[in-house]
Amino acid sequence: MKTLKATTLCLGELNQPVITFYHLGIIVHRLYRDKCYQGESLDQLKKPAAERRDVINLLSRLEEDGVLGHYKGLSNKNVFSLLGRSHESVVDVICTIDPFCYLSHLSAMEYHGLTDRIPSKIIVSTPSPTDWRQFAEARMASDIGDDLQTYLENSMPPLQRIKIDKIGRKEVQYFSSVHLGAFRQVRDRMLRVSTVGRTFLDMLRNPELCGGINHVLAVYDEFAPQYLKAIVDEIHQHGKPIDKVRAGYILEERLKIQDDIVNSWEKYAQRGGSRKLDSSADYEAIWSDKWCLSLNVFTKNDSHAV
Repeated sequence: MKTLKATTLCLGELNQPVITFYHLGIIVHRLYRDKCYQGESLDQLKKPAAERRDVINLLSRLEEDGVLGHYKGLSNKNVFSLLGRSHESVVDVICTIDPFCYLSHLSAMEYHGLTDRIPSKIIVSTPSPTDWRQFAEARMASDIGDDLQTYLENSMPPLQRIKIDKIGRKEVQYFSSVHLGAFRQVRDRMLRVSTVGRTFLDMLRNPELCGGINHVLAVYDEFAPQYLKAIVDEIHQHGKPIDKVRAGYILEERLKIQDDIVNSWEKYAQRGGSRKLDSSADYEAIWSDKWCLSLNVFTKNDSHAV
């Protein structure tokens, strides 16, 4: 079998919407290493390992044959569409290009059916640059195994971060934090999305990325009783004291929900402090005595207005 045909068949086996230069590099590396495809010998391959120029040559031939073409939704030229896959979801494309990111904040709220707002941007969470490089090194070691040193010495395509500012007509906004949040992989897709519990925690931490604090409160009002266990478990395990105080106020005092774990969060209230329900707004001298929290949020036509 010819190497070009074997490469084309390998690409067709990938259950993903786009191909990066790294994905192609891994395929070519394995073909050169094994010298066969599904038991059929690749007689053309004599070298012990592939080099970068081999990947570039194959890429050129794949483009000439129409198997691969530059993905039109991005300006980056190292992301390719595979012949016959033209109906990919942009969020799946993003999660394919960045294997460590996931849909979060207002975008996750939309996915989980928690908001009727249509986000103007796609919001994804991704590790910090330092952590991303460490994750990439670990992924390459897993993908390539004992041949990693040879792979790198031959200047084969590394797993690199591809920043996406815009995909199609949608802007992409990245959010990075010290700790990677909880997410789940969507079945039969490349998409990853923050869990429901993590999404509610993110609302408290960054309401400006979730439609604003008034929208966050409206979402808690409507959906917190339905997802109470997921919310309480996530905040109890991963929330900081201020997260627990804010959630405690909303769940116990605002929504009148009685829960032993939520009530236990009262110990995190700080007497004489200046904590605010909305961290981005000015302090107001209206507060919750129990939760020691400035209720610096004002809503119109809201039965729960504070």
